Amino acid sequence: MVDVAGSRPAALRAIPKGVWALGFVSLFMDISSEMIHALLPVYMVAVLGTSAFAVGLIEGIAEATAAITKVFSGALSDWLGKRKLLVALGYGMAALTKPVFPLAPSLGWLVAARFIDRIGKGIRGAPRDALIADISPKEIRGASFGLRQSLDTVGAFLGPALALVLMWWTADHYSTVFWIAVIPAFCSVAIILFVVKEPPHADQRRARLPLRGSELVRLPAIYWLVVAVSAVFTLARFSEAFLILDAQQMGLPVMFVPIVLIVMNIAYGFSAYPAGVMADRVDRITLLIVGLVLLVLADLSLALLPGLAGLGIGVLLWGLHMGFTQGLLATLVADAAPAELRGTAFGIFNLIAGVALLAASVLAGALWDWGGHQMTFLAGAAFALLAGLSLLPLRKRLRSAS
Repeated sequence: MVDVAGSRPAALRAIPKGVWALGFVSLFMDISSEMIHALLPVYMVAVLGTSAFAVGLIEGIAEATAAITKVFSGALSDWLGKRKLLVALGYGMAALTKPVFPLAPSLGWLVAARFIDRIGKGIRGAPRDALIADISPKEIRGASFGLRQSLDTVGAFLGPALALVLMWWTADHYSTVFWIAVIPAFCSVAIILFVVKEPPHADQRRARLPLRGSELVRLPAIYWLVVAVSAVFTLARFSEAFLILDAQQMGLPVMFVPIVLIVMNIAYGFSAYPAGVMADRVDRITLLIVGLVLLVLADLSLALLPGLAGLGIGVLLWGLHMGFTQGLLATLVADAAPAELRGTAFGIFNLIAGVALLAASVLAGALWDWGGHQMTFLAGAAFALLAGLSLLPLRKRLRSAS
Protein backbone atom coordinates (compact mmCIF):
# COMPACT_ATOMS: atom_id res chain seq x y z
CA MET A 1 0.00 0.00 0.00
CA VAL A 2 1.37 3.41 -1.00
CA ASP A 3 1.27 6.09 1.63
CA VAL A 4 -0.51 8.84 -0.23
CA ALA A 5 -0.53 10.95 2.87
CA GLY A 6 3.24 11.27 2.63
CA SER A 7 5.22 13.94 0.88
CA ARG A 8 4.53 14.97 -2.67
CA PRO A 9 7.98 13.76 -3.89
CA ALA A 10 7.24 10.33 -2.40
CA ALA A 11 3.95 10.22 -4.27
CA LEU A 12 5.74 11.12 -7.49
CA ARG A 13 8.27 8.29 -6.99
CA ALA A 14 5.44 5.80 -6.48
CA ILE A 15 3.86 6.60 -9.85
CA PRO A 16 4.70 3.87 -12.42
CA LYS A 17 7.19 4.64 -15.18
CA GLY A 18 4.55 3.95 -17.81
CA VAL A 19 2.44 6.83 -16.51
CA TRP A 20 5.46 9.14 -16.72
CA ALA A 21 6.10 7.99 -20.30
CA LEU A 22 2.48 8.59 -21.30
CA GLY A 23 2.70 12.00 -19.66
CA PHE A 24 5.68 12.93 -21.82
CA VAL A 25 3.91 11.58 -24.90
CA SER A 26 1.07 14.01 -24.10
CA LEU A 27 3.54 16.81 -23.35
CA PHE A 28 5.26 16.68 -26.75
CA MET A 29 2.03 16.31 -28.71
CA ASP A 30 0.49 19.24 -26.85
CA ILE A 31 3.52 21.41 -27.59
CA SER A 32 2.94 20.71 -31.26
CA SER A 33 -0.84 21.07 -31.21
CA GLU A 34 -0.93 24.23 -29.12
CA MET A 35 1.72 25.98 -31.22
CA ILE A 36 -0.83 25.68 -34.01
CA HIS A 37 -4.09 26.07 -32.11
CA ALA A 38 -2.89 29.18 -30.24
CA LEU A 39 -2.81 30.95 -33.59
CA LEU A 40 -5.50 29.14 -35.56
CA PRO A 41 -8.66 30.97 -34.31
CA VAL A 42 -7.08 34.38 -34.96
CA TYR A 43 -5.74 33.17 -38.33
CA MET A 44 -9.22 31.97 -39.29
CA VAL A 45 -10.98 35.17 -38.20
CA ALA A 46 -8.41 37.88 -39.02
CA VAL A 47 -6.80 36.36 -42.14
CA LEU A 48 -9.49 34.12 -43.64
CA GLY A 49 -12.50 36.19 -42.52
CA THR A 50 -14.28 33.41 -40.60
CA SER A 51 -17.04 34.40 -38.13
CA ALA A 52 -16.98 33.64 -34.40
CA PHE A 53 -20.01 31.39 -34.89
CA ALA A 54 -18.10 29.40 -37.55
CA VAL A 55 -15.10 29.07 -35.22
CA GLY A 56 -17.36 27.72 -32.48
CA LEU A 57 -19.07 25.34 -34.92
CA ILE A 58 -15.76 24.02 -36.31
CA GLU A 59 -14.24 23.61 -32.85
CA GLY A 60 -17.36 21.95 -31.48
CA ILE A 61 -17.74 19.51 -34.38
CA ALA A 62 -14.03 18.67 -34.27
CA GLU A 63 -14.19 17.85 -30.56
CA ALA A 64 -17.43 15.92 -30.98
CA THR A 65 -15.79 13.89 -33.76
CA ALA A 66 -12.99 13.00 -31.36
CA ALA A 67 -15.50 12.06 -28.68
CA ILE A 68 -17.48 9.74 -30.97
CA THR A 69 -14.27 8.02 -32.07
CA LYS A 70 -13.30 7.45 -28.44
CA VAL A 71 -16.31 5.19 -27.90
CA PHE A 72 -15.21 2.75 -30.57
CA SER A 73 -11.49 2.90 -29.79
CA GLY A 74 -12.15 2.35 -26.09
CA ALA A 75 -14.42 -0.61 -26.80
CA LEU A 76 -11.89 -2.02 -29.28
CA SER A 77 -9.11 -1.80 -26.69
CA ASP A 78 -11.30 -3.78 -24.26
CA TRP A 79 -12.04 -6.41 -26.93
CA LEU A 80 -8.38 -6.76 -27.91
CA GLY A 81 -7.13 -6.59 -24.34
CA LYS A 82 -4.45 -4.26 -25.72
CA ARG A 83 -4.19 -0.50 -25.42
CA LYS A 84 -0.80 0.57 -26.83
CA LEU A 85 -1.54 -0.19 -30.50
CA LEU A 86 -4.52 2.16 -30.56
CA VAL A 87 -2.68 4.82 -28.55
CA ALA A 88 0.20 4.74 -31.06
CA LEU A 89 -2.20 4.87 -34.02
CA GLY A 90 -3.99 7.91 -32.60
CA TYR A 91 -0.81 9.86 -31.89
CA GLY A 92 0.56 8.86 -35.29
CA MET A 93 -2.49 10.23 -37.12
CA ALA A 94 -2.21 13.50 -35.20
CA ALA A 95 1.48 13.80 -36.12
CA LEU A 96 0.77 13.20 -39.82
CA THR A 97 -1.75 16.07 -39.93
CA LYS A 98 0.70 18.67 -38.66
CA PRO A 99 2.42 19.36 -42.04
CA VAL A 100 -1.01 20.14 -43.55
CA PHE A 101 -1.32 23.39 -41.57
CA PRO A 102 1.63 25.20 -43.20
CA LEU A 103 0.78 23.73 -46.62
CA ALA A 104 -3.00 24.34 -46.60
CA PRO A 105 -4.13 26.61 -49.47
CA SER A 106 -7.62 27.25 -48.07
CA LEU A 107 -9.90 27.03 -45.02
CA GLY A 108 -11.21 23.65 -46.20
CA TRP A 109 -7.77 22.08 -45.86
CA LEU A 110 -7.36 23.51 -42.35
CA VAL A 111 -10.75 22.17 -41.31
CA ALA A 112 -9.96 18.72 -42.76
CA ALA A 113 -6.61 18.61 -40.93
CA ARG A 114 -8.30 19.70 -37.71
CA PHE A 115 -10.87 16.90 -38.02
CA ILE A 116 -8.28 14.20 -38.81
CA ASP A 117 -6.20 15.42 -35.87
CA ARG A 118 -9.25 15.11 -33.62
CA ILE A 119 -10.00 11.63 -34.94
CA GLY A 120 -6.47 10.71 -33.91
CA LYS A 121 -7.19 12.20 -30.50
CA GLY A 122 -10.37 10.14 -30.33
CA ILE A 123 -8.56 6.93 -31.20
CA ARG A 124 -5.89 7.40 -28.53
CA GLY A 125 -7.85 9.07 -25.73
CA ALA A 126 -9.92 6.30 -24.13
CA PRO A 127 -7.26 3.54 -24.54
CA ARG A 128 -4.63 5.86 -23.03
CA ASP A 129 -6.76 6.68 -20.00
CA ALA A 130 -7.65 3.00 -19.60
CA LEU A 131 -3.95 2.11 -19.84
CA ILE A 132 -3.13 4.59 -17.08
CA ALA A 133 -5.86 3.05 -14.91
CA ASP A 134 -4.51 -0.45 -15.70
CA ILE A 135 -0.96 0.30 -14.59
CA SER A 136 -1.73 2.60 -11.63
CA PRO A 137 -2.39 1.22 -8.13
CA LYS A 138 -5.83 2.35 -6.97
CA GLU A 139 -4.47 4.24 -3.97
CA ILE A 140 -2.46 6.60 -6.20
CA ARG A 141 -4.80 6.67 -9.19
CA GLY A 142 -5.76 10.30 -8.63
CA ALA A 143 -2.07 11.28 -8.50
CA SER A 144 -1.38 9.28 -11.69
CA PHE A 145 -4.14 10.97 -13.65
CA GLY A 146 -3.14 14.32 -12.16
CA LEU A 147 0.49 13.83 -13.21
CA ARG A 148 -0.47 12.86 -16.77
CA GLN A 149 -2.75 15.88 -16.94
CA SER A 150 -0.04 18.17 -15.56
CA LEU A 151 2.56 17.02 -18.08
CA ASP A 152 -0.02 17.33 -20.85
CA THR A 153 -0.70 20.88 -19.71
CA VAL A 154 2.98 21.78 -19.45
CA GLY A 155 3.07 21.06 -23.16
CA ALA A 156 -0.07 23.12 -23.58
CA PHE A 157 1.63 26.25 -22.23
CA LEU A 158 5.06 25.59 -23.75
CA GLY A 159 3.39 25.35 -27.18
CA PRO A 160 1.84 28.85 -27.09
CA ALA A 161 5.04 30.21 -25.52
CA LEU A 162 7.06 28.88 -28.45
CA ALA A 163 4.44 30.23 -30.86
CA LEU A 164 4.76 33.68 -29.28
CA VAL A 165 8.56 33.69 -29.54
CA LEU A 166 8.50 32.35 -33.09
CA MET A 167 5.86 34.84 -34.24
CA TRP A 168 8.14 37.61 -32.93
CA TRP A 169 11.23 36.05 -34.52
CA THR A 170 9.55 35.49 -37.90
CA ALA A 171 7.59 38.77 -37.95
CA ASP A 172 4.18 37.02 -37.74
CA HIS A 173 4.94 34.34 -40.33
CA TYR A 174 2.33 31.68 -39.59
CA SER A 175 3.71 28.99 -41.90
CA THR A 176 7.14 28.91 -40.27
CA VAL A 177 5.61 28.43 -36.83
CA PHE A 178 3.36 25.66 -38.17
CA TRP A 179 6.36 23.85 -39.72
CA ILE A 180 8.37 23.93 -36.50
CA ALA A 181 5.35 22.47 -34.69
CA VAL A 182 5.79 19.27 -36.70
CA ILE A 183 8.97 18.29 -34.77
CA PRO A 184 7.58 17.66 -31.24
CA ALA A 185 4.64 15.73 -32.74
CA PHE A 186 6.97 13.07 -34.13
CA CYS A 187 8.95 13.02 -30.84
CA SER A 188 5.68 12.06 -29.15
CA VAL A 189 5.15 9.15 -31.54
CA ALA A 190 8.70 7.91 -30.92
CA ILE A 191 8.11 7.75 -27.15
CA ILE A 192 4.88 5.78 -27.47
CA LEU A 193 6.53 3.31 -29.86
CA PHE A 194 9.78 2.70 -28.00
CA VAL A 195 9.18 3.52 -24.31
CA VAL A 196 5.57 2.77 -23.36
CA LYS A 197 4.85 -0.90 -22.56
CA GLU A 198 1.63 -2.84 -22.10
CA PRO A 199 1.11 -3.96 -18.48
CA PRO A 200 1.65 -7.69 -17.79
CA HIS A 201 -1.29 -10.01 -18.48
CA ALA A 202 -3.36 -7.22 -20.08
CA ASP A 203 -4.70 -9.77 -22.57
CA GLN A 204 -6.42 -11.69 -19.74
CA ARG A 205 -8.87 -8.84 -19.10
CA ARG A 206 -11.00 -8.91 -22.24
CA ALA A 207 -14.62 -8.05 -22.90
CA ARG A 208 -16.15 -10.06 -25.74
CA LEU A 209 -18.39 -7.40 -27.30
CA PRO A 210 -18.04 -4.28 -25.12
CA LEU A 211 -20.76 -2.20 -26.80
CA ARG A 212 -23.49 -4.85 -26.48
CA GLY A 213 -26.24 -4.17 -23.98
CA SER A 214 -25.28 -7.24 -21.96
CA GLU A 215 -21.85 -5.71 -21.36
CA LEU A 216 -22.98 -2.11 -20.87
CA VAL A 217 -25.37 -3.07 -18.07
CA ARG A 218 -22.30 -4.12 -16.11
CA LEU A 219 -21.33 -0.45 -15.85
CA PRO A 220 -22.72 0.57 -12.45
CA ALA A 221 -25.22 3.33 -11.80
CA ILE A 222 -22.57 5.51 -10.16
CA TYR A 223 -20.60 5.46 -13.42
CA TRP A 224 -23.58 6.80 -15.38
CA LEU A 225 -24.07 9.48 -12.75
CA VAL A 226 -20.43 10.58 -13.15
CA VAL A 227 -21.01 10.76 -16.93
CA ALA A 228 -24.11 12.91 -16.46
CA VAL A 229 -22.31 15.29 -14.09
CA SER A 230 -19.41 15.59 -16.54
CA ALA A 231 -21.83 16.50 -19.35
CA VAL A 232 -23.31 19.35 -17.33
CA PHE A 233 -19.78 20.51 -16.44
CA THR A 234 -18.85 20.57 -20.12
CA LEU A 235 -21.88 22.67 -21.05
CA ALA A 236 -20.43 25.30 -18.73
CA ARG A 237 -16.95 25.11 -20.32
CA PHE A 238 -16.95 25.89 -24.04
CA SER A 239 -13.87 25.89 -26.26
CA GLU A 240 -10.82 27.90 -25.17
CA ALA A 241 -10.88 29.40 -28.68
CA PHE A 242 -13.23 32.03 -27.23
CA LEU A 243 -10.56 33.12 -24.75
CA ILE A 244 -8.28 33.75 -27.71
CA LEU A 245 -10.98 35.65 -29.57
CA ASP A 246 -11.61 37.77 -26.47
CA ALA A 247 -7.94 38.76 -26.37
CA GLN A 248 -7.93 39.54 -30.09
CA GLN A 249 -11.11 41.63 -29.74
CA MET A 250 -9.41 43.73 -27.06
CA GLY A 251 -6.75 44.70 -29.58
CA LEU A 252 -3.95 42.47 -28.30
CA PRO A 253 -1.40 42.14 -31.14
CA VAL A 254 -1.40 38.75 -32.86
CA MET A 255 2.12 38.06 -31.65
CA PHE A 256 0.95 38.26 -28.03
CA VAL A 257 -2.33 36.36 -28.35
CA PRO A 258 -0.69 33.02 -27.36
CA ILE A 259 -0.07 34.53 -23.90
CA VAL A 260 -3.73 33.73 -23.18
CA LEU A 261 -3.13 29.99 -23.49
CA ILE A 262 0.23 30.25 -21.73
CA VAL A 263 -1.37 31.78 -18.63
CA MET A 264 -4.32 29.39 -18.70
CA ASN A 265 -2.17 26.29 -19.07
CA ILE A 266 0.38 27.36 -16.46
CA ALA A 267 -2.49 27.57 -13.98
CA TYR A 268 -3.91 24.29 -15.29
CA GLY A 269 -0.60 22.43 -15.29
CA PHE A 270 0.53 23.47 -11.84
CA SER A 271 -2.84 22.74 -10.23
CA ALA A 272 -3.74 19.39 -11.87
CA TYR A 273 -1.20 17.21 -10.05
CA PRO A 274 -1.77 18.73 -6.56
CA ALA A 275 -5.52 18.40 -7.16
CA GLY A 276 -4.99 14.73 -8.11
CA VAL A 277 -3.02 14.09 -4.92
CA MET A 278 -5.73 15.79 -2.86
CA ALA A 279 -8.35 13.65 -4.62
CA ASP A 280 -6.68 10.55 -3.13
CA ARG A 281 -6.92 12.02 0.36
CA VAL A 282 -10.05 14.21 0.69
CA ASP A 283 -13.65 14.34 -0.47
CA ARG A 284 -13.65 14.50 -4.27
CA ILE A 285 -16.96 16.30 -4.56
CA THR A 286 -15.58 19.16 -2.48
CA LEU A 287 -12.76 19.53 -5.01
CA LEU A 288 -15.27 19.57 -7.87
CA ILE A 289 -17.23 22.30 -6.09
CA VAL A 290 -14.01 24.33 -5.78
CA GLY A 291 -13.46 23.85 -9.51
CA LEU A 292 -16.98 25.09 -10.31
CA VAL A 293 -16.58 28.17 -8.12
CA LEU A 294 -13.37 28.96 -9.99
CA LEU A 295 -15.20 28.64 -13.32
CA VAL A 296 -18.01 30.97 -12.21
CA LEU A 297 -15.46 33.55 -11.08
CA ALA A 298 -13.57 33.16 -14.36
CA ASP A 299 -16.69 33.77 -16.45
CA LEU A 300 -17.70 36.78 -14.36
CA SER A 301 -14.20 38.25 -14.64
CA LEU A 302 -14.17 37.81 -18.41
CA ALA A 303 -17.64 39.30 -18.75
CA LEU A 304 -17.54 42.18 -16.28
CA LEU A 305 -13.96 43.23 -15.46
CA PRO A 306 -12.58 45.75 -17.93
CA GLY A 307 -9.45 45.55 -20.05
CA LEU A 308 -6.50 43.21 -19.98
CA ALA A 309 -6.65 42.90 -16.19
CA GLY A 310 -10.09 41.28 -16.39
CA LEU A 311 -8.88 39.03 -19.21
CA GLY A 312 -5.81 37.97 -17.23
CA ILE A 313 -7.76 37.20 -14.04
CA GLY A 314 -10.41 35.30 -15.97
CA VAL A 315 -7.91 33.21 -17.92
CA LEU A 316 -5.96 32.37 -14.74
CA LEU A 317 -9.12 31.27 -12.93
CA TRP A 318 -10.22 29.28 -16.00
CA GLY A 319 -6.95 27.31 -15.89
CA LEU A 320 -7.31 26.62 -12.17
CA HIS A 321 -10.83 25.34 -12.79
CA MET A 322 -9.48 22.89 -15.37
CA GLY A 323 -6.82 21.66 -12.97
CA PHE A 324 -9.38 20.97 -10.24
CA THR A 325 -11.89 19.13 -12.43
CA GLN A 326 -10.53 17.33 -15.52
CA GLY A 327 -8.21 14.77 -13.95
CA LEU A 328 -10.64 14.26 -11.07
CA LEU A 329 -13.53 13.35 -13.38
CA ALA A 330 -11.27 10.81 -15.13
CA THR A 331 -10.34 9.34 -11.75
CA LEU A 332 -14.03 8.93 -10.85
CA VAL A 333 -14.61 7.06 -14.13
CA ALA A 334 -11.63 4.77 -13.48
CA ASP A 335 -12.91 4.01 -9.98
CA ALA A 336 -16.45 3.25 -11.12
CA ALA A 337 -15.79 1.06 -14.18
CA PRO A 338 -14.84 -2.66 -14.14
CA ALA A 339 -11.24 -3.17 -15.29
CA GLU A 340 -12.21 -5.11 -18.43
CA LEU A 341 -14.60 -2.34 -19.53
CA ARG A 342 -12.46 0.69 -18.75
CA GLY A 343 -11.79 1.50 -22.40
CA THR A 344 -15.52 1.42 -23.17
CA ALA A 345 -16.28 3.44 -20.04
CA PHE A 346 -13.83 6.18 -20.97
CA GLY A 347 -15.12 6.14 -24.55
CA ILE A 348 -18.74 6.70 -23.53
CA PHE A 349 -17.64 9.29 -20.96
CA ASN A 350 -15.76 11.23 -23.65
CA LEU A 351 -18.56 10.85 -26.20
CA ILE A 352 -21.09 12.50 -23.90
CA ALA A 353 -18.59 15.21 -22.99
CA GLY A 354 -17.84 15.81 -26.68
CA VAL A 355 -21.50 16.21 -27.60
CA ALA A 356 -21.89 18.64 -24.69
CA LEU A 357 -18.81 20.56 -25.87
CA LEU A 358 -20.26 20.78 -29.37
CA ALA A 359 -23.49 22.23 -27.99
CA ALA A 360 -21.62 24.59 -25.67
CA SER A 361 -19.25 25.88 -28.38
CA VAL A 362 -22.00 26.41 -30.97
CA LEU A 363 -24.12 28.24 -28.37
CA ALA A 364 -21.11 30.32 -27.27
CA GLY A 365 -20.40 31.34 -30.87
CA ALA A 366 -24.06 32.25 -31.52
CA LEU A 367 -24.24 34.31 -28.31
CA TRP A 368 -20.97 36.05 -29.21
CA ASP A 369 -22.23 37.08 -32.65
CA TRP A 370 -25.58 38.16 -31.20
CA GLY A 371 -24.71 39.85 -27.91
CA GLY A 372 -20.93 40.09 -27.71
CA HIS A 373 -18.41 38.46 -25.40
CA GLN A 374 -20.28 39.47 -22.24
CA MET A 375 -23.32 37.42 -23.22
CA THR A 376 -21.17 34.36 -23.90
CA PHE A 377 -19.34 34.40 -20.57
CA LEU A 378 -22.41 35.26 -18.48
CA ALA A 379 -24.19 32.27 -20.01
CA GLY A 380 -21.16 30.13 -19.07
CA ALA A 381 -21.45 31.30 -15.45
CA ALA A 382 -25.14 30.37 -15.41
CA PHE A 383 -24.44 26.86 -16.69
CA ALA A 384 -21.68 26.47 -14.10
CA LEU A 385 -24.14 27.24 -11.31
CA LEU A 386 -26.51 24.60 -12.72
CA ALA A 387 -23.62 22.13 -12.78
CA GLY A 388 -23.21 22.65 -9.04
CA LEU A 389 -26.70 21.29 -8.48
CA SER A 390 -25.80 18.08 -10.32
CA LEU A 391 -23.14 17.33 -7.70
CA LEU A 392 -25.70 16.77 -4.94
CA PRO A 393 -26.92 13.32 -6.10
CA LEU A 394 -23.34 12.27 -6.94
CA ARG A 395 -22.13 13.14 -3.45
CA LYS A 396 -25.02 11.20 -1.93
CA ARG A 397 -24.26 8.12 -4.06
CA LEU A 398 -20.53 8.21 -3.31
CA ARG A 399 -21.19 8.43 0.42
CA SER A 400 -23.58 5.49 0.33
CA ALA A 401 -21.04 3.44 -1.66
CA SER A 402 -18.17 4.13 0.76
